[in-house]
Amino acid sequence: MRYVFIENNKNKWTVKSICKVLGVSESGYYRYIKNKDKPGKDKVLSVAIKEILDENPLNDNYGVPRIQLALVQRGIKAGNRRITRIMRENGWLHTPKRRPKGLTKADPQAMITENLIKQDFSADAPFKKMLTDITQIQCKDGKLYISPILDCYNGEILSLIMRNNMKKELCIDTVKALKKYPISGAILHSDRGSQYTSEAFRETLECMKLQQSLSGVAHCYDNARMESFFATLKKELLYRIPTYRMTMDDVKSAVFRYVFTYYNTMRIYTRNPYGWPPAVYRRMPTKQAA
Repeated sequence: MRYVFIENNKNKWTVKSICKVLGVSESGYYRYIKNKDKPGKDKVLSVAIKEILDENPLNDNYGVPRIQLALVQRGIKAGNRRITRIMRENGWLHTPKRRPKGLTKADPQAMITENLIKQDFSADAPFKKMLTDITQIQCKDGKLYISPILDCYNGEILSLIMRNNMKKELCIDTVKALKKYPISGAILHSDRGSQYTSEAFRETLECMKLQQSLSGVAHCYDNARMESFFATLKKELLYRIPTYRMTMDDVKSAVFRYVFTYYNTMRIYTRNPYGWPPAVYRRMPTKQAA
């Protein structure tokens, strides 16, 4: 307030005289004049967060951890508490409203295949350890079944097939779509649904030189990372659009766009160093990525 008083009365008295009377330094006054019209640190950070959220409509799903990683990629460091406060003040925080349910049922007659990953969803290289499963979404003209394959190295969706049924051919074709990748010797983990324990599916894996890994019976956490992807897909896309009023073709198009033009290539992925998107991280040299 003293500096404001000086600014308003400096035409009547000299700055030096007023500063002396008020007991403040001249350097402090001129520092105030220099910085008074500059935006505060919170304002600068708020603008940066808004730019991140505006880059893509789906970025409004970002919580504090992803915003923090996105800021780091732009050379801006900020703590969780500060980001949380600014996002709360601007109405940018959100809470999940629905939780997806599991779909595939275990086949009690399935052969006993060893669980090769044992809930270790990490990988030190691409195309070494992969996960798969099926989820469903209600559309105007029936249920759409979604079958992806996720790479544990970077979280990238390598293959995605969608149909109006969940027969074994859905899973077989999902695996066959991996032919363009160097997957020989890789592990493919799934639950014990009848599609994955069928003879035709196992023959496909053998033909493509893949090792099969199956979750234990009633062990939902054995494929938790795949379930996490489904939860993300539904929270960020499917639960936000009226799929029950959309045709399967329209929903397919929305899912493909989300996965291959946003999730794989743009979305901050917190498991990767500095949150690099899955496809971006896979193409980066190891030293540069770290």
